[in-house]
Amino acid sequence: QVVGRGLRRTSYAPNREGMFTPEYAEVYGVPFSFIPCSGSTGEPPAPRMTTRVRALEDRAACEITFPRLTGYRWELPRQTLTATFGPDARRTLSPEDVPTRVENAPIIGLKSVHTLDELRSHREQEVAFHIAGRMMDAYFRDDEGVRRHWLFPQLLTIVRRWMSECLVCKDNAFPQLLLIAEIGYEASDRIYRSIVASEQGAKTVKPILEAYDAEGSTRFVDFDTARSVMTTDPRFCHVSHVVADTGSWEQKTAQALEELGEEELLVCYVKNQNLGFSIPYSAEGKEHRYVPDFIARIDDGRGRDNPLNVIIEVTGVRDAAKQAKVDTTRTLWVPAVNNHGGVGRWSFIEIRDPWNAKSEIKSHVGQGP
Repeated sequence: QVVGRGLRRTSYAPNREGMFTPEYAEVYGVPFSFIPCSGSTGEPPAPRMTTRVRALEDRAACEITFPRLTGYRWELPRQTLTATFGPDARRTLSPEDVPTRVENAPIIGLKSVHTLDELRSHREQEVAFHIAGRMMDAYFRDDEGVRRHWLFPQLLTIVRRWMSECLVCKDNAFPQLLLIAEIGYEASDRIYRSIVASEQGAKTVKPILEAYDAEGSTRFVDFDTARSVMTTDPRFCHVSHVVADTGSWEQKTAQALEELGEEELLVCYVKNQNLGFSIPYSAEGKEHRYVPDFIARIDDGRGRDNPLNVIIEVTGVRDAAKQAKVDTTRTLWVPAVNNHGGVGRWSFIEIRDPWNAKSEIKSHVGQGP
């Protein structure tokens, strides 16, 4: 620690020659061995071998593109909005969410008390306008991304009603805490779900795409890994290797996919490692990102120019978190993307037995027994 402090420069201003002025430090203390560290024995361990995993230009025909989503919205058939507030719509604000009074007592110096009185000074009407505007931006846009401004008065009325009927403030908490981004997003999501639940007609789920990076691609893959890898067949994969997270599951699934390529059922595939493909989902009131294992393009009978994009998940132990991921992918992500109509056809399969992956994929796309 002492040597480290001595190695820090006191000035990073260059001199007339454009160089740093030399600085020196003298360290006084108990003699010790600096390099290697005192008490070390033997030679340092050899560095682990790494493999460069990247998209190869000569395999550009196997490129796979995919949409990037931030969430989902429902296309409601009616222009009149109503909301049915159930138990899930209730929200309690308390100092457990955000401390409303913090005392800072340093070792040296005067202590200070910080509060959220400035936030409390905002009117509740402003809070309602803020949440209604956030809902308008997130959920009430047309396919071109234009806000449906004529729905704003209805949203504002629903938000006011929610604040009156469902919002509970404990202790020193106050409604203006909804202006904090994380709490406000959660509130708008609860209100939006209540609006969707009250709609009796047919509802269509649509994707909310990333604003500035709506499409991802395998051509951007380029990283180093120390994990086990399997070299891919240049006829079927844009990326040079499949990175293994387990001892055999990923390798076996990749082998099954390449065998489907030999049968001319597979167009191409990729392991979802550092690809940037993820699926937004909610669990226990928090937002998460689910990263599936593979994406494969399958010729399901409509021709290789119009393949079915299959998201493949190799599942081990099924728990509540995995169930939430799978359910969101099946019931929200896949229908939303397919309803978009401009990013291809998509489906999802969960493989429980990697040694039977080939048969399961065939059955999923209607090409098996």
